[in-house]
Amino acid sequence: MLGTLCYNAYVSDNVSVRLDDGLSQRLRLRARAAGESLSDRLRRYADEGVRRDEHPLITFRDGPTGRRAGLVGGPDVWEVVMWVEDLSAEPDPVAALVEDLVLTRPLIDAALRYRAAYPGEIGTRIELHRRETAAASQS
Repeated sequence: MLGTLCYNAYVSDNVSVRLDDGLSQRLRLRARAAGESLSDRLRRYADEGVRRDEHPLITFRDGPTGRRAGLVGGPDVWEVVMWVEDLSAEPDPVAALVEDLVLTRPLIDAALRYRAAYPGEIGTRIELHRRETAAASQS
């Protein structure tokens, strides 16, 4: 019997960038303060920068569970998505959420678009929250 071996290879692209001395020093200082390498810090900045370009109402913030996507001036994306999911029995969950919160439809739509682009990231955050909430209620 013949089989086919399939695998995914993740290859990184080495990019050379020139930075002025002041920016380079500031980046190194921030990376060191966070316990990161300069390369890790630059990769994160590049990734988050591209995500911000793709999703202008999204920002990124640190917290006890790590870095996460949030609405500019609003809650975390995973929270908004979870609230919409919790209202799934409503005819228009987004309209119901707009009534209950101070969030506008465009902000909620931005959170839903971000979730569509990064479903695993947002799904993992929601799952973590639901697990921790269930464990806390059993204690």
